[in-house]
Amino acid sequence: MRTSTARVAAPVLLALALAGISGCGILDETPEPAVRDETSGEITESSEADVFSLQVGDCLNDASQSEEVEEVSSVPTVPCDQPHDSESYAATDMPEGEYPGDQAIIDASDTFCYEQFATFVGLSYDESSLELASFFPTPESWAEGDREIMCFISSPDGQVTGTLAAAAR
Repeated sequence: MRTSTARVAAPVLLALALAGISGCGILDETPEPAVRDETSGEITESSEADVFSLQVGDCLNDASQSEEVEEVSSVPTVPCDQPHDSESYAATDMPEGEYPGDQAIIDASDTFCYEQFATFVGLSYDESSLELASFFPTPESWAEGDREIMCFISSPDGQVTGTLAAAAR
């Protein structure tokens, strides 16, 4: 499961943490992967998808999820040509080894997503009106092999249709 514990770090980066799927007891069954086109890999229909099936370019309707939720195993995915709250724009894996600690994970996530923002949007995060968030490993998910940091972009004005790539806003 992935944790959606809201954290604010300079410069106001919202980070959504990830928690391990096993041992939480929140859900009785593992969620299904996002429904995708076999050729393009794009999401083709709305579904409640396993968070570990997310890919760069996926769109989510996650604004209704409370920032107080501590563990989730699925997120509502939608095709990006439909109104959505956020879009995944970059991902990387942290190096193998011992869990580096919560702050090191948050710092790595904030740095990576901040640096990738300008490449995706066409403006630096500081110049943009858009917001970013990230999913990252927790101690529990790290123990299960999770090393992924995934970055998301959203508009403070609400849902968008289509991608925010090269939005330069």
